[in-house]
Amino acid sequence: MTNDNLNDTELMSRLAKGDMSALGDIAKKHQDKVLSLSYRVLGDWNRAEDVAQETFLRIHRAAKNYKPKARFTTWLYRIVINLCFDEQRKRAKAAAPLEDADPAKLTESNSNLAERKEVVKSVKTAVNKLPERQRLAVILHRYDGLSHAEIAEVTGWTTSAVESLLVRAYANLREKLKKMKYFDE
Repeated sequence: MTNDNLNDTELMSRLAKGDMSALGDIAKKHQDKVLSLSYRVLGDWNRAEDVAQETFLRIHRAAKNYKPKARFTTWLYRIVINLCFDEQRKRAKAAAPLEDADPAKLTESNSNLAERKEVVKSVKTAVNKLPERQRLAVILHRYDGLSHAEIAEVTGWTTSAVESLLVRAYANLREKLKKMKYFDE
């Protein structure tokens, strides 16, 4: 077990014993990731904040029964993804825009910056047009850095299904972006 997971396990143990400050510590530690993932899936900050809030409520309710069989973050992502799916089913809204990587890190000249922003916008648009399962697989893989096995664990899909989804998703993205003349064969 990693130190982070051990700390999360300790926090869950404290929470199970009624220590509400442990929930605050968990929220502080994981809030940004939960909000970011929720936003990427849902494309709406208000809905993402609602999912984040519900995620931490679910963690509180589950604390007494929590058994660290996998990494805490895997369990946490599963809660977030399930809540996002529930929210999407409720709202049946169009696909979510992805957040720009980190504009503060872009230090190129204005023309390069404008071109880069256009590429980022095109990639976001292409990702958002992917079928839902492919889009989710790409978000978890590319933007959240999860391995194929971790994505399978979070989503409940098989590892081979994740691999197949990613192959198709990246092929679809290459094709869409090639039409936009960002990538050549």
